[in-house]
Amino acid sequence: MATAYGPDTRDREHLGSGTGFGAKPPATHFLPAPLRAPLEARTWRELLYTLLSFPLSTVMFSFAVTMVSMSAGLLVTFVGIPVLAAGLAVCRGFGALERYRARGLLGVEVAAPERVRGKTGGPMSWMGAILKSGVSWRHLLYTLLQFPWSTFTFVVAVTLWSTGLTALTYPLWFWLFPVFGGQGGVQLYGDSTHREYLDSPFELAMVGGVGLVLVMATPWIVRGLLSVDRLMVTGLLGPSRLATRVSELESDRGVVVDTAAADLRRIERDLHDGAQARLVALAMDLGLAKEKLAEDPEAAARMVDEAHGEVKVALQELRDLARGIHPAVLTDRGLDAALSSIASRCTVPVQVEVDLDARPAQAIEGIAYFTVSELLQNISKHARATRATVDVWRTAHRLMLQVTDDGRGGASPEAGGGLAGLAERLDAVDGVLVIDSPAGGPTTVTAELPWRG
Repeated sequence: MATAYGPDTRDREHLGSGTGFGAKPPATHFLPAPLRAPLEARTWRELLYTLLSFPLSTVMFSFAVTMVSMSAGLLVTFVGIPVLAAGLAVCRGFGALERYRARGLLGVEVAAPERVRGKTGGPMSWMGAILKSGVSWRHLLYTLLQFPWSTFTFVVAVTLWSTGLTALTYPLWFWLFPVFGGQGGVQLYGDSTHREYLDSPFELAMVGGVGLVLVMATPWIVRGLLSVDRLMVTGLLGPSRLATRVSELESDRGVVVDTAAADLRRIERDLHDGAQARLVALAMDLGLAKEKLAEDPEAAARMVDEAHGEVKVALQELRDLARGIHPAVLTDRGLDAALSSIASRCTVPVQVEVDLDARPAQAIEGIAYFTVSELLQNISKHARATRATVDVWRTAHRLMLQVTDDGRGGASPEAGGGLAGLAERLDAVDGVLVIDSPAGGPTTVTAELPWRG
């Protein structure tokens, strides 16, 4: 379940993270991590990544240096430009291979950058686009930096693993030296008159102990070295921050458009099925009352009285519909009064506490209102709670909302559900929704919105 805020959350700056409701609990291991590391599949995948990096980086480095040098030498002619463009294109291909290798062996997920497209689709347009692409030059930089670093990592990993495994198993194959090598074991010291071999039981145990320490420490050393590889793959082979941000904004724009269209359809449906139908029936009743006014005044009066009741109901439906679009109390008096108003309509007692020294922007204020409104509706319909609380406060440049109830719990942002749609609405304005709802309760839903004054 996601980590939730406790009683002191008002002083916290950031949301906690968690595994999400319904996620599998962490695996239980009998061995501590230092002893378990040499036996884990992750360790051997990282070793395979290290062993493959050296030959691959050698090929990439040689190709990149060759193409850059050739293009620099041919720049006096037009041939240097297409040579450089072709070299950058192949470097982007190397980048795709490295992303695939990092994903499979290191578990690093890096999105592929956008493909290079020329404005006209011709070869000259394509060459201009790839030469102006910062992603292409970052791929070239990766091929140049990866070679020296992968060489260093390869040497360290091979040296430590071979030394550690050799020393750890030395007591097992010690007999090879006197039988097949004519020596008393590994020679520790030797000159023209004296030689010292590691052959006593104590020395064998010491060598094995050193090997055990190296075998246990090497996975962590290699893992630390590969953190640099992870940074290079993520920073140089992925899309740029600007491209990522543009993609996020395009996605958020789609969510906003879809949400607005859904709201319009809901308003149209509510008007058609509710107030509009009631007003049509009201017009018909008044028409009948008008016809009976002369011949049966008492019946006409009853019909007018019934129509008066229908008018009141229709007005209430229109007020509820207008409140669902944007409540007037929110515009006039702010979040405190608006949230108190919707809390009074909840089926369980709700305590509302709003601690804001200023009002946020109208868009953020509206999203905060409808977020709390939907959460309170969920409590009324599904939670089986006896009480609930709503807390609103500001921390740094964020507006924080927290709704808690003592119901049965089990709330989950399943795809297509109300909480999933609510999370998408918040994400459209760089907001976050965190749900802590274990089975049996209580449920705490925390929303974080950007503060825009």
